Amino acid sequence: MSTIHLTTVINSEIHKVFDLARDIDLHQKSTSKTNEKAIAGRTSGMIELNETVTWRAKHLGFYQTHQSKIIEMEKPYRFTDVMLKGRFKSFRHQHLFKKEDQNTIMTDILEFESPFGIIGQLFNYFFLKNYMKKFLLERNKMIKNTAENNRINS
Repeated sequence: MSTIHLTTVINSEIHKVFDLARDIDLHQKSTSKTNEKAIAGRTSGMIELNETVTWRAKHLGFYQTHQSKIIEMEKPYRFTDVMLKGRFKSFRHQHLFKKEDQNTIMTDILEFESPFGIIGQLFNYFFLKNYMKKFLLERNKMIKNTAENNRINS
C-alpha cells in the first residue's frame, strides 16, 4: 500500500475551497494533460455524498476508466472517495479542510495499491507514487489559484 500526504495552504474561505475540491468541472480542467473526462454518474457540478463519477483519462499512454464513490462527507471539513471499479487493487482518497486564520488548510491523504503482487509494489515504489503525487499537485494548484484569484489558470 502506498500513501501520499499533501498539505496545501489556501488564502480563501473554507466553504469555497471545499466546494472547489469537489467540483467535477474544475477537476476536468485541472487534468487536461491526461484528457480526463467525467463520462458517467455525476458528470458536472459538485459531487455529493453517495454519488459516483466515472472518469476516463489517458494515463501512461493508455485510456483507462476509474469509477469512484463519495462514501463520507462532513461539509465543509472532509469528504472521502473510494474506487469502485478501475485499475487499482484499492484506492481511497481523503480530502480534509481546516480553517486557520484567514487560510484554509487542505490536506489530501491518498492510499492506493496496485495489482500484480510484488511487481505492482515495485511499480508503485519506483514510478506510480511520484506520478500520482504530481497529478494531485496540479489539481491542488488549480484549486488554490481559483480560490485565491477567482480565476481558472489553464
